[in-house]
Amino acid sequence: MKMLKRFGLFILTNILVVLTISLIIGFVSSFLGIRLNGGGYSGLFALCLIWGFAGSFISLQLSRWMAKMFHGVQVIDPQTTQPTERRLIDLVYRLARQAGMSTMPEVGFYEAADVNAFATGPSQSRSLVAVSTGLLNTMTEAELEGVLAHEISHIVNGDMVTMTLIQGVVNAFAMFFAQILTMIILNALRKNDDRDSRGFGDFMLRQMIYSTISIALTLLGSILVNYFSRQREFRADAGGARLASSEKMTAALMKLQRLSGSQQMLAESGPDEKGSDNLATMKISGNSSGMMRLFMTHPPLEERIEALRHRTFIG
Repeated sequence: MKMLKRFGLFILTNILVVLTISLIIGFVSSFLGIRLNGGGYSGLFALCLIWGFAGSFISLQLSRWMAKMFHGVQVIDPQTTQPTERRLIDLVYRLARQAGMSTMPEVGFYEAADVNAFATGPSQSRSLVAVSTGLLNTMTEAELEGVLAHEISHIVNGDMVTMTLIQGVVNAFAMFFAQILTMIILNALRKNDDRDSRGFGDFMLRQMIYSTISIALTLLGSILVNYFSRQREFRADAGGARLASSEKMTAALMKLQRLSGSQQMLAESGPDEKGSDNLATMKISGNSSGMMRLFMTHPPLEERIEALRHRTFIG
C-alpha cells in the first residue's frame, strides 16, 4: 500500500511538472512571440532551456512537499513539549540562529531504521530539516548536533538552488544535443530510403534513437552534477564544524563510518530481509571505486573525516 501511494505521488508530481511546463511554453510562444517550434536551432535551444530549467525548478519548489509525502515526514509543532521532539527543535533552531537564519526551518522526523538526515526546500525561509528515527535512537547529543549543523549548512549555503541550476543546465544541453544527433542519424538512415518517413514506424524509430542518446548524455552530465554534489558535502562539513565544532562533526562522521562498516559486514555475510543497504538510500556515504566514483553524490566518509582533521575542506 505504501509503495502504491509513493508511485501515485510520483505520477502526480510528473503530471504537474509537465502541465506547468506546457503552460510556460504556451505563454512564451503566444504572448512573447518567440517561435519554439520550427524556429531553427535557436527555437529548439529555447525550448530545451525551458524544459531543462522549468523541470528542475518545479521539482525544487515541490521538494518539501515531496519529502514529506515520500518519506512520511512528521513535522514537529514548534510548541511541542514532548522531550525528544523538543530537544530536536531546540537544537535545530539554535544552530539556525547561529548560522544567521531569520526564519526557522520546519523540523521533522520519519520512521526508518536507517541512520539518516536531510535538508530540502527552495529557500532558507521555506526549508525543511528531517531526521530518521534510526538516527535519533543511535546518535549521541554531540553527534546529532554535528549532523544537524551539516544540514543547516546546506540550507545556508543555498546548495539546493545551486544544484538545481547545475541540473537545469545539464538537462537543457542533454535535450538539445540529443535532438540534433537524432536528426543527424535519421537523415543518414533516410539518405538512400525512398519510403514514406511520416508513419508510426518512423515515429518509434525517432523516439528510440532520441531516448537512447538522451539517456547517454544525461548519464554523462550526471558526472558533472555529482562532482558538484561531492564538493557541497565538503563545504557543508566545514560549515557544520564552524556551527557545532570540528570534534562534533568528526564524531558524527565516524559514527556513520562505523555503522556503514557494520552494514557492509552484514551484506557480505548474507541477505538481510530488512535490506542491508539502508545507509545507501540517501547516499549518506560513498564507497565506490574506479569509474563508479564519478557517479557518487557523496564523498567516502574517510575522505570527509580526513578533510576535517586537516582542514582541507574542499576535496
